[in-house]
This record gives sequence, C-alpha cells and structure tokens, in this order.
Amino acid sequence: MAETVDVVVVGMGPGGEEVAGKLAESGLRVVGVDQRLLGGECPYYGCVPSKMMIRAANLLTEGRRIPGMAGDSDVRPDWAPVARRIRDEATDNWDDRVAVERFEGKGGRFVRGAGRLVGPMTVAVDGQEFAATRAVVLATGTEPAVPAVPGLEGTPFWTNRQAIEAEAVPASLVVMGGGAIGVELGQVFARFGARVDIVEAADRLVPPEEPEAGALLAEVFGAEGIGVHVGAKVAAVEHGPNGFTVRVDGGGPITAERLLVATGRKIDLAALGVEVLGVDPSRRAIPVDDRLRAAPGVWAVGDVTGKGAFTHVSMYQARIALADILGHDPAPADYRALPRVTFTDPEVGSVGMSQHAAEEQGMTVRVGTARIPESARGWIHKAGNHGFIKVVADADRGVLVGATSAGPVGGEVLGLLTLAVHAEIPVEHLRRMIYAYPTFHRAVEDALRVLVL
Repeated sequence: MAETVDVVVVGMGPGGEEVAGKLAESGLRVVGVDQRLLGGECPYYGCVPSKMMIRAANLLTEGRRIPGMAGDSDVRPDWAPVARRIRDEATDNWDDRVAVERFEGKGGRFVRGAGRLVGPMTVAVDGQEFAATRAVVLATGTEPAVPAVPGLEGTPFWTNRQAIEAEAVPASLVVMGGGAIGVELGQVFARFGARVDIVEAADRLVPPEEPEAGALLAEVFGAEGIGVHVGAKVAAVEHGPNGFTVRVDGGGPITAERLLVATGRKIDLAALGVEVLGVDPSRRAIPVDDRLRAAPGVWAVGDVTGKGAFTHVSMYQARIALADILGHDPAPADYRALPRVTFTDPEVGSVGMSQHAAEEQGMTVRVGTARIPESARGWIHKAGNHGFIKVVADADRGVLVGATSAGPVGGEVLGLLTLAVHAEIPVEHLRRMIYAYPTFHRAVEDALRVLVL
C-alpha cells in the first residue's frame, strides 16, 4: 500500500530543495527524494566548488601580472589549499547531513533513493510508494553525458565530479569538450601547472555563444599555453600505463595523464517513469507550460525542463511552481532574458538571443560592438584586459534582444544588459543614461553608440 502524503518532490537539487522546503514550511506533508546528495550538483560538484577553483587560479594569474605594473612577483601554485577548501567549506567532504537536517527542520521528510513514477501521482522509491494528494514535483537534474567513443568505456576518465574531487593536479590533461565546463576546468588546471589540450568538435569554443566569444577564448588560451583543437572530432581513446591517447580525425594523437570528458549533460526520463504522464521517455526534456505544469497535479523544474541547465533557472522556476501549487497565480515563466556566464578569465556573460538566433527568427537585426582594451578602464587595467561588449537589437522595435559581455568582470557587467533585455528598455533610453567613468560597464555605452537602428 502506498503511503499518502501531500507532496512528493523527486530530485532535491537547488530547485527541488526550494520547492520542498517552502511547501513543508507551509504545513504540507512533503517527502523529498534523491539518490544522491541533498542539494544537487551545484554545491557539491558544480557551481560552488568549481568557482572556488577558478578563484584560486585567477589569483595565481593576477600575481603573475604584477611584473611591469607593480613590482615583482614569485608565484608558485599549490593545489593543497584548494582541495582542502572544497572539502571543508563547500562540500563538507561530500556529506549532506547538514542539508538533510535543514530540510527536516522545516518539517520535510527525506528519502534517499531513486524515485520513479508508477502512477500519475504516485512515486516508488526502493520498494516504498508515496501517493501525493496535492502535487508531484520532478526536479531530477542531469548527469554528465559520455559519448560513445571507441575505447572510452571502462577507462578511468574524469567527468566534472572527479575533477572537483582531485587532490592533485595532473601533469597533463586532455579535455574532451569546449563548452562552459570544459573551458573553465581546463583553464584552472593549466594555471596550476598542467599541460592542457581542449578538443571541441564544433568550429569554435563555447559553441552556444557568439563566435567572437569562442575566438576570444582561443586567443587567450593560446597565449597561456593551452592547446585548442576546434573542428576536431575524437575518433578513439586509448588508455595504458602512461595515461590516455586521444585520436582525433584529421589530426595527430594527443597524449595526457588524465582525460576530462565535458561533452554536455543528459536527462534520463526513462528512469523517471514519465510514460505514465503520457510523455515519451526518449524526449530530451519534460514539456511544461508557463507555470511549470507537466500534467494534472505534476510540475517539473530545473534541468529536466530543458530551459537551461543553470541553478538560477531552477530557482526561478521553483518560485513559479511553488506559487502555482499553493494557488497564488504566479506570473508566467519568461525566458527571453535568460542570463548565463562562463567563468573563464576573461568571463563570458550573455543574455537573450545571439545575433544568429535573432536573424533566424526573421528579425531586422542590428549589432553594436565595443572592445574592452579600447575603453578607458581596459586601458587602465592593462594586464588581462581582453574582452568586448556586443549588443543585438531588433531594429523594428528599437530594443535589445540579446547581448554578450566578455571581459575581466563580464558576468557582473551583464547585469545592466540583462535588465535592458528583460524590461525591453528602448535603445534610445539606454543611450541617454549616464555611465560612470572609468568603468568596464561604460563600454556598453560605446557599443550602443555604434549600434545603427
């Protein structure tokens, strides 16, 4: 017999934990289910520990930039404090006891195991069944996607999880995949002394971003000694006593002590049992409406919705689903101004549509671009002043529909552009703003000045 509860949340990553915790605090009987750590990928293997690594790597590079500007420096990398900080301050050595106690303190009940739908409102977890009377929320996130490359299976390759857990920096590393995870972690290990090669099948790094962003990172990485191989499809992988050999179509073999597979993320809908909702389990994501409803009484939030594999998307969706479950009539989900940041050095922040995406939608597109090194702040900053601002406008409406902010603090400068896209502020209004001098964000004014509508 299934145990009757008010709500079952399957997947307790950031979005699922938010929904489950708030519903429990409202007095509902809530069961939260997860086979992994409560809190999800972000605090244990993603956003938080990876940014600790990036912060440490950037400090090393800033130290190396001192000569010629502020004296001399002798920078010697040491991975030990990085690994220690990840264990002590971020992950509690990958122990979620504190997170579980926090959820239970709100009145929730946590069940460790793989949850699967066995009915439209019933979830089975390792022999137990829970029947929800109010809501089921699906928030199971994603797993690293490992391509079917000959010779790869069964080898001790890394995903982001093993890279985060690393207690030592390998002498050499091949990164398969030049997306956000690959370029971030590749640059980190290179700055700590590893010889790094990044192999990307597309024609540029960070393929979802503007082509200028990929070109910028390739230039910076080349100057830092990172091998960049784009338009390079991995044909086979070999592993032996001396490490890995990666064979690339049309190119020579690349050898390294370690191999990091960073070729994206995948959603396992079949394991979740979505067919009971009438959803094809072979789909790439669960279809939801603008209130995150997947079926009567069922909501989905986070990566499983296919709206962006970002913590900030899952938290945004969680607020909408939570309000809808409680009958508060939330504003519908709106992804027009979805921001994202790749935390390389320089950072690459972007929002909304790229130039190509806007053109594909049939818009009359106009763009404006300003280079950070040519701005006053970039000239003052000097070392590490790479970057650009690119704005994409719908000329017929006179508003921005997308933008990229690449530079030393590209993700922070992005805030202004995200607001402009979200609020559909007319370009002429943006041009009449006062931009503080000398700042990196003042380059937005320069990009708008050359934007011809």
